[in-house]
Amino acid sequence: MSVSLSIIVKNEENSLPLCLNSVKDLVDEIVVLDTGSTDKTPEIAKEFDAKVYHFEWCNDFSAARNTALKYVTSDWILVLDADETLTPEIIPHIKKVIEQPEYLVINLVRQEVAASQSPYSLISRLFRNHLDIRFSRPYHALIDDSIFEILTSEPQWQIGYLPQIAILHTGYKSSVIREQNKHTKAQVAMESFLKKHSQDAYVCSKLGALYIDLGKVNEGMELLKHGLACGPFSDEVCYELHYHLAIGYNKLKNYQRAISHYQAAMILPILPILKLGAYNNLGNLLKATGDIEGAKNAYFTALAIDPNFAAGNYNLGMTFKALGKFNDAIGFYEKAIALNPNYAEAYKNLGVVLLKVGQVQDSLKAFAKAISLHAQQNPDEAKRLSQGLQEMGFLIQHH
Repeated sequence: MSVSLSIIVKNEENSLPLCLNSVKDLVDEIVVLDTGSTDKTPEIAKEFDAKVYHFEWCNDFSAARNTALKYVTSDWILVLDADETLTPEIIPHIKKVIEQPEYLVINLVRQEVAASQSPYSLISRLFRNHLDIRFSRPYHALIDDSIFEILTSEPQWQIGYLPQIAILHTGYKSSVIREQNKHTKAQVAMESFLKKHSQDAYVCSKLGALYIDLGKVNEGMELLKHGLACGPFSDEVCYELHYHLAIGYNKLKNYQRAISHYQAAMILPILPILKLGAYNNLGNLLKATGDIEGAKNAYFTALAIDPNFAAGNYNLGMTFKALGKFNDAIGFYEKAIALNPNYAEAYKNLGVVLLKVGQVQDSLKAFAKAISLHAQQNPDEAKRLSQGLQEMGFLIQHH
């Protein structure tokens, strides 16, 4: 089975080479739809033997994606954005699964690198070159509506998924969001769509979550509640609605309602890795309200799902620190740092517990690393930490 990569781009000369290089061992064709680049994006695409086409941007991602689909010629289509890369480990799994005749779509797990909330999502980005598959919605465009229509008239097809991490996405890094004004673009597009599709639970979940993220908590909560009243919708959308309602109630300090929505999210029959954010956030909430044992159980559940979840290891370190079990805390902080070498808070708290157990030199090394990382990420915190250590009689040099 042949595979085409379909990608829409604009001014992606820095990220595009990584993206295209990641698919070279899988795809037979690369179709790039440029929506108005003023940098070297089209030239870079051609260096990868891509077929480059041009499209006048109209504030509608689905229109652009559907135009790109018109140019592909392979049996299967993989859709990526320029800020996404395919993991090398997933390629043999993709090659194997697309040979199976029953599948119309293969859903893939995407890791949200540096996301402040859910680290994983399940996305419909690998599908057959079927004439009736098309994207809908101007923002967060997806093929799910057309797939539902096809399955109604062609019930022989199945939807599959690969449980391994397939795609790494860097677009949720806060610096990228600020630089590209992503929040404003998303809000405008989704508000416009919702005026005409007021019962769309998926957009309610996305826009409601965005409102909460932007500080419009009550507005976001009303939209999420409205989304839950709409239907039918998938278990994944139901999870998102409960998950973000829990975040909203937490911000409003209504902790019992927050806990109940996290619990409602966690019992849904979706891939366990998609529930990681709920278990982690529930642990944070239980810890903040004094239920240390409950928090510990939530974090351990998160790590049972994904042992390489750096934040889960860090949070267990914080929990054992609160319990006075410093050696256990050290182990979890060290695991978090091994998974994320730039984890400034993990270094800082490792320094604290090492000092408590009398390992002064190791403690100072950890503090020095924390200050160095904070100097790049959060200079005020670096200054505060340095001053605090000075008051204790320690002078930390960092570069």
